Amino acid sequence: MSDSNWEAPTPGTAADTAKPHWSQRELGWSQLAEPSWLIDQLEYEGFTTDDATYGVDAQNADWFAQAVLTAESYLRHSSFSRSGLIDQLEFEGFSTEDATYGVDAQNADWFAQAAATAERYLDYSSFSRSELIGQLEFEGFTSEQAVHGADAVCGAVRRGPGRWSP
Repeated sequence: MSDSNWEAPTPGTAADTAKPHWSQRELGWSQLAEPSWLIDQLEYEGFTTDDATYGVDAQNADWFAQAVLTAESYLRHSSFSRSGLIDQLEFEGFSTEDATYGVDAQNADWFAQAAATAERYLDYSSFSRSELIGQLEFEGFTSEQAVHGADAVCGAVRRGPGRWSP
């Protein structure tokens, strides 16, 4: 729909209901940004799938920008591999293209993300170095990132349940 054909949504319609009432920054989490979540919410509120889809589409949302905000939010709260974060955004309803754009826009240090993930694993469990590297690779880190992540925490004095196995 081009801007010249745009009409203000009729109150009580899916297009009106889909309008965000809070900014993403106010919410602190970006769940309201994902297209599938909005459609699901509108269906829950009694709209048909067609009406809900129309309502979300009528917002002319920039899904690239929404994916950037969502990826930023996830990285603020946790650590991810690049592929793991793309998978998470796809799970949230973003297309592969939108998710990839949102993740790549973060310019994240994936080596630092691997180290943070390794640290998180060792806070809760014990791993040998090779097991930790394997787990990081399973999470989507490259072999080089996984080795870096394991080595980054290898020399640290550990307190608590996570200890290196011989």
